[in-house]
Amino acid sequence: MEVEQFFEDYEVGASRRTLGRTITEADIVFHAGHSGDFFPHHMDAEFCRGQPFGQRIAHGTMTFAIGIGLTATQINPRAMTYGYERLRFPNPVFAGDTIRTTVTIGRKVDDPKRPGFGQVVEICETVNQHGKTVMYCEHILLVQERGSP
Repeated sequence: MEVEQFFEDYEVGASRRTLGRTITEADIVFHAGHSGDFFPHHMDAEFCRGQPFGQRIAHGTMTFAIGIGLTATQINPRAMTYGYERLRFPNPVFAGDTIRTTVTIGRKVDDPKRPGFGQVVEICETVNQHGKTVMYCEHILLVQERGSP
């Protein structure tokens, strides 16, 4: 869905929550193939039995891709991604877990390099079905200011 918002329209503290997405065994295997990351933590059940989590864990890069992908239900033609900061994976994701992401507007500042644009920082927190945070990051958007060309 397209929702046009200029920099001035963003409100610090506003938030939205995505739908859930259950992570499957196939997701983990496909991500290993796409990324080339076949580390035993993701692919070797026997190895993982002796590890702290006792089972295979999803790739952090996959958790990031899906967690952020869930937020892409709202497209703003006045904004573009500038980058991500403070990416963390405080708890693992396992096959069978259902994750969802909450996006909260954390702060807004004028962009120091680009007149007519501001930076909006979205706090993205992805949780599993038990409410445990499995991913945290700050998504920086470059957003056009109202009245700029």
